[in-house]
Amino acid sequence: MSESSTVHQPTLVESAGRKQIRTLLGTLITLAAIAYAADLFSRLGLAIYTEQYLAVILGISLALVFLKPQANPLRRGFDTALGLIGLGAGLYLSVQYPWLVERQLDMPLSALILSVTFLLLVMEGLRRVVGITLVIVVATFLAFALLGHHLTGPLQTRNVEFDRLVVYLGLDTNGMLGLTLAVAATIVIGFVLFGQLLLRSGGADFFNDLALCLMGRSRGGSGKIATIASALFGSISGVVVSNIVATGVVTIRMMKQGGFKPQTAAAIETVASTGGQIMPPVMGAVAFLMAEFLQISYADVVLAALVPAILYYAALFIQVDLEAAKEGIAKVDPALIPQRNEVLRNGWIFVVPFAAVVGALFFFNLRPETAALWGALGALIVGVSRGYKGKRMGISDIRAALAETGHSIVDIIMIGAAAGFIIGILNVTGLGFGLTYFLVQLGEGNLFLLLLISALVCIVLGMGMPTVGVYLLLAVLVAPSLIQVGVEPIAAHLFIFYMGMMSMITPPIAIGAFFAASIAGADPIKTAFTSMRLGWTAYIVPFLFVTTPALLLLGDTGDIVIAISTTLAGVWAISVGFVGYFGQRLGSLQRFGFIASGALLLFPAMGSTSLLIATRVTALVLLVILLLTASLCRTKAQPSSGS
Repeated sequence: MSESSTVHQPTLVESAGRKQIRTLLGTLITLAAIAYAADLFSRLGLAIYTEQYLAVILGISLALVFLKPQANPLRRGFDTALGLIGLGAGLYLSVQYPWLVERQLDMPLSALILSVTFLLLVMEGLRRVVGITLVIVVATFLAFALLGHHLTGPLQTRNVEFDRLVVYLGLDTNGMLGLTLAVAATIVIGFVLFGQLLLRSGGADFFNDLALCLMGRSRGGSGKIATIASALFGSISGVVVSNIVATGVVTIRMMKQGGFKPQTAAAIETVASTGGQIMPPVMGAVAFLMAEFLQISYADVVLAALVPAILYYAALFIQVDLEAAKEGIAKVDPALIPQRNEVLRNGWIFVVPFAAVVGALFFFNLRPETAALWGALGALIVGVSRGYKGKRMGISDIRAALAETGHSIVDIIMIGAAAGFIIGILNVTGLGFGLTYFLVQLGEGNLFLLLLISALVCIVLGMGMPTVGVYLLLAVLVAPSLIQVGVEPIAAHLFIFYMGMMSMITPPIAIGAFFAASIAGADPIKTAFTSMRLGWTAYIVPFLFVTTPALLLLGDTGDIVIAISTTLAGVWAISVGFVGYFGQRLGSLQRFGFIASGALLLFPAMGSTSLLIATRVTALVLLVILLLTASLCRTKAQPSSGS
């Protein structure tokens, strides 16, 4: 034992030193973002390019990626060198950017060396934070950029020399230092800080207690509590896995104690946490990115996303309620439910940070990153002055929030830089138009086929990535082809976002389901398939709002009301069929009937009006027959059970 301790002691000492350095670097990222959002540089009379700020953030992020603790001394030394090179390259680019950008067309040697350095470090950093899949995607686009001019057909690219391509990707505002990195380094950091401060101010405890008060006394209350708590926290966290870990350690245990099977408890938590990313108003910060991409107001994005999110959670609530009735799951122990008045008296103050964000956006028309700063300031004031149930935020909590914000954003910074490479390649080679044309051709003019192909691409590319990274990548690669064939831009972007998020619950990766399964002690694959059943609306509803824009609150009021009503009825019917319970356990034929009637109600508004009316009438007649039959069977069963 003593020898073992002696061997590992140097590693522990160095690990502690590295931890301090990484804490400092994470804090610097957050402080730089605060300074940028507050226009501190302008107030001090410093005129800087946005790209100079981005270079600093990218350099520090690269250092954080490579300075993670390593047990192997050789590997540790190599990583330290890479981290220092990344940090130095970022600082050099920040200082020299005005000079380099003026001489970009002259191709100075320093620009080429710097661009190659960033390309290699970002690719390696990307591999370390999200795995090899996205690296392969970027490498494939690079290969296309260099060799695509030899192809024929829609994917043929223009000939671009290697050195000009690399410098363009490294220095141009359409490349690495473009929109995707800018969004990650400004808007996303602000809302991650907001979430971190809200968490440490007691906001997460308040949300959990509020959910207990609202749903603890209802059937299957523990499952409904998990749904509400995860939706509230997930909307601001921006990372499905962190949401599952933060809320799941409480809610999954509560559901298992309440009587839910381990795989069902894990699946409910997974679906609820994933849904938090699509729940307005924050949507894991994607709402603001979508507004930037589409050049529309934030309010328009929130309104469009509202009904699909309601349908998603309606299906989950219905299934949780029916599952509880089917399995005889009791209500939450009253002793665990706090007094509603006490919860509201202690936690009403947490309205302030959200009101600050909404006020900054809607009434003062501030930039999203500045609005996030207002929300973070509100959370800080609430946490320091009041907290929750007497537990106030201290200096150590503030330091931890600043450092953790910087650490949390590193993955997204790497993805943002890599997405910038892809955007640059699409622009400089003409591949962007070719890829859009290729996908449209692949769909052969069939919108449904194009949507199906796009959905599969989104699920595959989104596997294992953070929310913002999923959206940024798919908004660049897939959304343009949908818009090209006439899909409403907001519908196209919501479609790819929904489908990308479903990678969290779709095997074989299903990273969200696997994390929840580990907490619940459940089988990961069974949890993933149960999650797919509970979250089925997210696979279907995107196809509906593409073909029926009324579900995005676009069009006449009458059409909107009819579309929402029939869709809700269809969601309810299919959910009943999936669970197999309506007052009593349903037989296979009854379950099929409910699913069929729901599918007819959800039949998209394509083709003739007479066909649409016929499907709706058939669905309603079938549903009425099923309801009457189920009611009759339940009436007959009651006397026999009583005797």
